[in-house]
Amino acid sequence: MTREALSLFDTTLRDGQQTQGVQFSTPEKHQIAATLDALGVDYIEGGWPGANPTDSEFFAEPPKTRAKFTAFGMTKRSGRSAENDDVLAAVMNAGTGAVCLVGKAHPFHVETALGIPLEENVENIARSFEHIVGSGREALFDAEHFFDGYKANPDYALQCLHAAYTAGARWIVLCDTNGGTLPAEVHAITRAVIDSGIPGTRVAIHTHDDTGNAVANSLAAVDAGARQIQGTLNGLGERCGNANLTTLIPTLLLKEPYKSRFQIGVSDEALANLTHASRLLDDILNRVPLRSAPYVGASAFAHKAGLHASAILKDPSTYEHVDPGVVGNARVVPMSNQAGQSNLRTRLEEMGLQVERVDPALGRILEVIKEREAEGYSYDTAQASFELLARKELGQLPKFFEVKRYKVTVERRKNKYNRMVSLSEAVVVVKIGGTKMLSVSESMDERGADRGPVNALAKALAKDLGPYQAMIDDMHLVDFKVRITQGGTEAVTRVVIDSEDSKGRRWSTVGVSPNIVDASFEALLDAINWKLIRDGATA
Repeated sequence: MTREALSLFDTTLRDGQQTQGVQFSTPEKHQIAATLDALGVDYIEGGWPGANPTDSEFFAEPPKTRAKFTAFGMTKRSGRSAENDDVLAAVMNAGTGAVCLVGKAHPFHVETALGIPLEENVENIARSFEHIVGSGREALFDAEHFFDGYKANPDYALQCLHAAYTAGARWIVLCDTNGGTLPAEVHAITRAVIDSGIPGTRVAIHTHDDTGNAVANSLAAVDAGARQIQGTLNGLGERCGNANLTTLIPTLLLKEPYKSRFQIGVSDEALANLTHASRLLDDILNRVPLRSAPYVGASAFAHKAGLHASAILKDPSTYEHVDPGVVGNARVVPMSNQAGQSNLRTRLEEMGLQVERVDPALGRILEVIKEREAEGYSYDTAQASFELLARKELGQLPKFFEVKRYKVTVERRKNKYNRMVSLSEAVVVVKIGGTKMLSVSESMDERGADRGPVNALAKALAKDLGPYQAMIDDMHLVDFKVRITQGGTEAVTRVVIDSEDSKGRRWSTVGVSPNIVDASFEALLDAINWKLIRDGATA
């Protein structure tokens, strides 16, 4: 049976940029557009030309994409023609093949926000899309507040849609702008739109996640007949975000009935890069990836319970709804004080360590884990530190270098502008073979800001490791988490560090001490040692 075409419209660069704290630079927009295009979406909405300098600069040098590059704007304003509206002209002058205009579809917003008669709003919609289509552009109508408007006045909401449709708009986009509509309502109202005479092949869905139903609402609209889904990478968007294409894409490709019924532009090869694309966006935003994110999260295929790990060894489908590899993710069997030998053997095999079932080291490793977690360590969030612990008990931990001593000082003083500033300085002495090496580093960054004692320590430790230097030069710290595991004067600090290298590998290490600097240094040492082992360094 021939599958139906289902279009994907990405608005990460426009609606996603409305996320609190998110502001893309022009080079970042180009990088994200290239990632989206490689993924296989059909439309990439670049932003609103003329709305801000970044968007104007981006449209002045648009990316070369297979996907239809789309400009966003609004329908013409009252009191002027579409041809003479300067705001609409800025959108048209961007020269994109597709143009998406937002317009009101809720009587309350027309009369209260715009302050114009209902009929005039319909006229503005019609004249705007006649102008766009007459200029040879593909047109999309974002019907703002459509679902709320339909519930308030279905006849008027549909009248707004038909004004754009009759004027030649290619896609009529039903927007759940406030994100409060539920899946059953979305299905029923989308069906009503199609029954009113707008074919499903011209209907799109745009949802927000304010009730946690953006993905479900998008699928409900598709079930009702809509044939375009709009969303963002990682669910970016104002308030609670937009429909998450990182969740929707694998669901459409891997889950029935969508897998058999629809054809989307994302190939199996592109799907295998989905996790990388998701984490690339988080890296650009300097955000820690959500571990619990469906399909692409670090915990999406993590199996902590011993019973689960035992079953996974026999057949992964016992506790995994899809193969993690198809979305570019990986199975994780974390180690904790709940772990049994099934977890342990699975983890050792994934590390490339073959251990006999009767090897007494298995029992020793489990005992050490339980003892150390009682002290405040956590190995289910620090897989690299667990690997080093296991290798040590198995007698397979290389010794690349020895730290002889380190010192960190923090000085508070006035600078030349008579302002109080802090400066941290670290000294680290390591021994490699028979050679001692001393490194000194300050915490000051290129802007003259103090980055703290742990930063100074990390820079000093990684400054000169002799024959291993080339292997660690591409390491960088991407997250640093501190947790106090006991209170009062007996407080113990746990530090978890996430590191990454140029190959895209990300690993976590843990350190525990009453002293935060000691705990941090322990985690830093583990991070470097794990990297050297994985890169095949010779001890």
